[in-house]
Amino acid sequence: MTAPPQPGMAPEDWISRWQRIARRIRVPLGFLTAALYLFELFRHAPRPAAVAWSLALVVPGLGLRAYASGTVKKNRELTVTGPYAHTRNPLYLGSILIAAGFAVALLSWTVAIALALMFAAIYVPVIASEERFLRATFPGFDGYCRRVPRLIPRLTPANHPGDEELSPGTPASHLSDEELPLHPIDQRSLVGDTELPGTSANHSSSRKASDSFSLSLYLRHREYNAGIGAILLYLSLLLLRALLAAFVNLPQ
Repeated sequence: MTAPPQPGMAPEDWISRWQRIARRIRVPLGFLTAALYLFELFRHAPRPAAVAWSLALVVPGLGLRAYASGTVKKNRELTVTGPYAHTRNPLYLGSILIAAGFAVALLSWTVAIALALMFAAIYVPVIASEERFLRATFPGFDGYCRRVPRLIPRLTPANHPGDEELSPGTPASHLSDEELPLHPIDQRSLVGDTELPGTSANHSSSRKASDSFSLSLYLRHREYNAGIGAILLYLSLLLLRALLAAFVNLPQ
């Protein structure tokens, strides 16, 4: 039975409820998906052509995540340039492309459906929570939303007015821990972290200099871990069955 809200507290909405649920299920769902992936790999050998075709999704996904992580500046500025001029969530879009690529590599609808359900269960409330946080923090966020789609990218980069409020306005200190974004690391999909307004004598020129890809930001966000994970998954596709075949009879 759910306890009634305390006096002065707003009733819990669906975003907060899903955040609590997602915190509890994201690790078990990850393990279940990994187990399903290994089961499908055990059940039938990957086809070389399918593995090759999967690169058409995995490589762009890794590239998009790398570009986004080297562009975003965390927690101090709403990033609207680079991949963020095409989609508000390039990191999540990159993850979806990578996951879809490995489903193609296995030619498994089971893995594809499991991945789709996991992304829906985890990232729908995460994105909703992040948007609430950003709307409360950055005055220019609503204008950004009108020009840039949430996930499916626009073909041409959006133009942003020079006077748009990209720096924090009223602090979102009234948001509870439950209302803040679920994954602090993945929060960088929308939030930037350049210096605070007024700390630079020429903030606009420093902003232009920071719009391009930054290797230091890429390394700071440890986005190379996504590439390492992809390499390990491809090695599992190519080598794991051969290793298991030395001990057990595998179906072809």
